[in-house]
Amino acid sequence: MLFTISGKHVRITDAIKSYAQEKTSKLPRFYDSINKVEVIIEGNHGVNTVVEIIASAEHNKIFIVSQSGQDAYKCIDTAVHKLQRQLRRIKGKERDSKHADNTKLQ
Repeated sequence: MLFTISGKHVRITDAIKSYAQEKTSKLPRFYDSINKVEVIIEGNHGVNTVVEIIASAEHNKIFIVSQSGQDAYKCIDTAVHKLQRQLRRIKGKERDSKHADNTKLQ
Protein backbone atom coordinates (compact mmCIF):
# COMPACT_ATOMS: atom_id res chain seq x y z
CA MET A 1 0.00 0.00 0.00
CA LEU A 2 1.35 3.39 -1.01
CA PHE A 3 1.24 6.06 1.72
CA THR A 4 1.74 9.81 1.19
CA ILE A 5 1.34 12.69 3.60
CA SER A 6 1.44 16.39 2.80
CA GLY A 7 0.92 19.59 4.72
CA LYS A 8 -0.57 22.89 3.65
CA HIS A 9 0.60 25.84 5.75
CA VAL A 10 1.93 23.44 8.39
CA ARG A 11 5.19 21.54 8.80
CA ILE A 12 4.80 17.77 8.97
CA THR A 13 6.97 16.32 11.73
CA ASP A 14 8.28 12.78 11.80
CA ALA A 15 6.03 12.04 14.78
CA ILE A 16 2.86 13.08 12.91
CA LYS A 17 3.98 11.18 9.81
CA SER A 18 4.64 7.96 11.70
CA TYR A 19 1.40 8.32 13.67
CA ALA A 20 -0.70 8.82 10.52
CA GLN A 21 1.06 5.95 8.76
CA GLU A 22 0.49 3.63 11.73
CA LYS A 23 -3.22 4.48 11.90
CA THR A 24 -3.88 4.20 8.16
CA SER A 25 -1.90 0.97 7.77
CA LYS A 26 -4.86 -0.88 9.31
CA LEU A 27 -7.32 0.23 6.60
CA PRO A 28 -6.82 -2.77 4.25
CA ARG A 29 -8.24 -4.90 7.06
CA PHE A 30 -11.62 -3.28 6.44
CA TYR A 31 -11.50 -3.20 2.62
CA ASP A 32 -9.05 -5.49 0.85
CA SER A 33 -8.46 -3.63 -2.40
CA ILE A 34 -7.07 -0.36 -0.96
CA ASN A 35 -3.79 0.38 -2.68
CA LYS A 36 -3.10 4.05 -1.88
CA VAL A 37 -3.73 6.33 1.10
CA GLU A 38 -3.08 10.06 1.05
CA VAL A 39 -3.24 12.23 4.18
CA ILE A 40 -3.46 16.01 3.80
CA ILE A 41 -3.11 18.24 6.86
CA GLU A 42 -4.08 21.90 6.54
CA GLY A 43 -3.14 24.32 9.28
CA ASN A 44 -4.25 27.75 8.11
CA HIS A 45 -7.86 27.72 9.32
CA GLY A 46 -7.48 29.97 12.33
CA VAL A 47 -7.07 27.77 15.37
CA ASN A 48 -8.39 24.60 13.73
CA THR A 49 -6.43 21.95 11.86
CA VAL A 50 -8.12 20.11 8.99
CA VAL A 51 -7.15 16.52 8.23
CA GLU A 52 -8.32 14.92 5.00
CA ILE A 53 -7.73 11.26 4.17
CA ILE A 54 -8.16 9.98 0.62
CA ALA A 55 -8.10 6.21 0.16
CA SER A 56 -7.94 4.82 -3.38
CA ALA A 57 -8.97 1.26 -4.14
CA GLU A 58 -9.11 -0.91 -7.23
CA HIS A 59 -11.65 -0.18 -9.97
CA ASN A 60 -11.37 3.60 -9.43
CA LYS A 61 -13.09 3.57 -6.05
CA ILE A 62 -12.16 6.59 -3.96
CA PHE A 63 -13.09 7.18 -0.32
CA ILE A 64 -12.66 10.68 1.15
CA VAL A 65 -12.97 11.73 4.79
CA SER A 66 -12.34 15.13 6.37
CA GLN A 67 -12.10 16.16 10.03
CA SER A 68 -11.29 19.49 11.68
CA GLY A 69 -10.26 20.29 15.22
CA GLN A 70 -7.55 21.80 17.35
CA ASP A 71 -5.32 18.74 17.78
CA ALA A 72 -3.89 17.07 14.65
CA TYR A 73 -3.53 13.68 16.35
CA LYS A 74 -7.15 13.67 17.48
CA CYS A 75 -8.26 14.71 13.98
CA ILE A 76 -6.29 11.83 12.47
CA ASP A 77 -7.91 9.37 14.90
CA THR A 78 -11.42 10.62 14.17
CA ALA A 79 -10.87 10.71 10.39
CA VAL A 80 -9.50 7.15 10.37
CA HIS A 81 -12.49 5.99 12.44
CA LYS A 82 -14.89 7.66 9.97
CA LEU A 83 -13.09 6.02 7.07
CA GLN A 84 -13.24 2.61 8.75
CA ARG A 85 -17.01 2.94 9.14
CA GLN A 86 -17.34 3.99 5.50
CA LEU A 87 -15.24 1.04 4.29
CA ARG A 88 -17.15 -1.43 6.48
CA ARG A 89 -20.47 -0.17 5.10
CA ILE A 90 -19.34 -0.41 1.46
CA LYS A 91 -17.86 -3.88 1.96
CA GLY A 92 -21.10 -5.04 3.58
CA LYS A 93 -23.16 -3.71 0.69
CA GLU A 94 -20.94 -5.42 -1.86
CA ARG A 95 -21.02 -8.70 0.04
CA ASP A 96 -24.81 -8.58 0.45
CA SER A 97 -25.41 -7.86 -3.21
CA LYS A 98 -23.04 -10.63 -4.28
CA HIS A 99 -24.69 -13.22 -2.05
CA ALA A 100 -28.30 -12.21 -2.57
CA ASP A 101 -30.96 -14.86 -2.23
CA ASN A 102 -31.77 -15.98 -5.79
CA THR A 103 -34.67 -18.25 -4.78
CA LYS A 104 -37.08 -15.30 -4.81
CA LEU A 105 -36.65 -14.95 -8.59
CA GLN A 106 -38.03 -18.41 -9.34
